[in-house]
Amino acid sequence: MTTSVCTSASNAATRTHAYPSFSSYMRARQPVLLRTARSLTANPCDAEDLLQTALTKTYVAWERIEDHRALDGYVRRALVNTRTSQWRKRKVDEFACDELPEPAAPPAGDPAEQQALHDAMWRAIAKLPARQRAMVVLRYYEDLSEAQTAEVLGVSVGTVKSAVSRALGKLREDPELGPVR
Repeated sequence: MTTSVCTSASNAATRTHAYPSFSSYMRARQPVLLRTARSLTANPCDAEDLLQTALTKTYVAWERIEDHRALDGYVRRALVNTRTSQWRKRKVDEFACDELPEPAAPPAGDPAEQQALHDAMWRAIAKLPARQRAMVVLRYYEDLSEAQTAEVLGVSVGTVKSAVSRALGKLREDPELGPVR
């Protein structure tokens, strides 16, 4: 006498053949429905899971579906509803609070090294031609826009862009600033 070890597995095997029309529908329409599921998710694996869930819901309701010509619409609605439910249930990692947390302070470097870098930068800027030096200082130390810098110096925006670009190129090549790179 043999007994089934896993009754739920044997029941599932008999249930897959309970609706042969469902099996044929699923095989025929799965590629089209999978494209629909992929349009609802960003990840192809999530799309497959979504379609499997929607087809499971369709299988459970198979006897209640009166018009089998409208099955695609039923499955699409199940896809959208399932995806909406998943979206609503998603875990939220951010919480609103009354006070903003303090940002983590960047590790403080050696003050002597910072001062040496500061001095080296100003020496490199001092080597630039006066016009380029003025534009770099206005753009990056005074934090003016290109248009504002052009207005202050009475030149065009294009002149500011090209002069600042050339100045930054010279600063990149300055040997004193080599350790910064």
